[in-house]
Amino acid sequence: MNIDTFRNYCLSKKAVTEHLPFGPDNLVFKVMGKIFSIVSLDEIPLRANLKCDPDRAIELREEYDGSILPGYHMNKQHWNTLVLDNRLNPELVFGLINHSYELVVNSLSKKLKKEFEDL
Repeated sequence: MNIDTFRNYCLSKKAVTEHLPFGPDNLVFKVMGKIFSIVSLDEIPLRANLKCDPDRAIELREEYDGSILPGYHMNKQHWNTLVLDNRLNPELVFGLINHSYELVVNSLSKKLKKEFEDL
């Protein structure tokens, strides 16, 4: 999967913004100000960090050994790094983006959830 496909999918989700807070090589996607994905633009192949349920994270790492890794520079219990070298099915990647996004949305404070719902 290339950066344009990944980026466009993330930006198609409600209330998502993109930022470069860690410099020009790390594209960050946030929902309501909370990070749900970080993409390393300087990596070949492209790598993306996504939040993940801890039990599911372990299962994914075992099933997709070498393509889904513990989250690089992240809490390895709650984050995975996806190696986007076309070995992972795009539908799986989109599903994992959705999962990360939903985890963050579900963890929003009452105030932020209300703002989110009102958008």
